[in-house]
Amino acid sequence: MSSEPLDSARGKRGLLFIVSAPSGAGKTTLVERLVHVVPNLCMSRSYTSRSARPGERDGVDYNFISRARFEQMVRAGDFLEWADVFGNYYGTGAADTERCLANGQDLVLVIDVQGARQVRSSGIESIGVFVLPPSAAILEQRLRGRSKDSEEEIRKRLEVARREVSECATYEYVVVNDELDGAVERLRAIVLAERARVKAMRGTAETIIGTFDEQKTS
Repeated sequence: MSSEPLDSARGKRGLLFIVSAPSGAGKTTLVERLVHVVPNLCMSRSYTSRSARPGERDGVDYNFISRARFEQMVRAGDFLEWADVFGNYYGTGAADTERCLANGQDLVLVIDVQGARQVRSSGIESIGVFVLPPSAAILEQRLRGRSKDSEEEIRKRLEVARREVSECATYEYVVVNDELDGAVERLRAIVLAERARVKAMRGTAETIIGTFDEQKTS
């Protein structure tokens, strides 16, 4: 992943963002809103072994595949990261990710802390954002409000959440999802700030600086 195809807007590879949060904190909703207000930013579509829920479409919400097919892809090294989440497999395709980044497309992975650790350990450069709920009580309220989990499942999700929130310090940014519009705006500000870093703007900056040299010699 050392080659850097030029993107017409910034002159470099796309940026890779990781957004993680406990189940029920609203990370998927936030990112779905984010990609609609930030140009040249898309959300990665994960592979999963679970069945589609009502309203979900294969190739749109997830790439739905069988458990056996998923395990075959794991053995083949086809995933940038993957995890067993509450009995179902979820994973990010390595080739899909590289294709987007090489084309200059900024990409957001909505993955849990297990997956984020795998991405970081792979050596691929990324920017991590951890989404926190306002409190444990509000997270529990949101989980119960979804009305799709049993009491046992809610308890499991809350226990996992207690472990996950302790890892927020390993991310570059933290966003509290206390109010949807405000949280989306904070995420948007993070993306725009990362795009404006000297490293990200190197190609564009060098082109502009070159015009000053041309003017001096003319």
